[in-house]
Amino acid sequence: MTVIFKRFQLKTKPYCDVINITQQVQSAITESNVKNGIVNVHNAGSTGGVSTTEYEPGLVKHDIEDFLENIIPYDRNYKHHRTWGDHNGAGHLRSFLLKTSQTFPFKDKRLLLGSWEQIIFCEFDEKPRTREITLTIIGE
Repeated sequence: MTVIFKRFQLKTKPYCDVINITQQVQSAITESNVKNGIVNVHNAGSTGGVSTTEYEPGLVKHDIEDFLENIIPYDRNYKHHRTWGDHNGAGHLRSFLLKTSQTFPFKDKRLLLGSWEQIIFCEFDEKPRTREITLTIIGE
């Protein structure tokens, strides 16, 4: 079994920036010597999330923003704010909901995603960030 680590960076905007990262993940798989296996997509941080959706820069992005704002609004006075003196409590809760890692299968060096499914990274912090996404490719 082979294990390969790859990384790439993202420049993000604050407050629910939704970024399609499918191409970066697929490129890393294609460039690897691994034909069949899994890839774990991980963000080391507690105010970002990794998921999948039918990515559309307009409609779906705004629907995700609206959905998350309804259940975890940014303008609430979270206890986290009083503890640390910052205002990214909603970002932490959103990351807790979405998770910081997801694992995806691939076969013949191609991600096994649905016809309209893409891998996305969501920035939930209150300020722009440079995020490092780590890919762990495992297989044969």
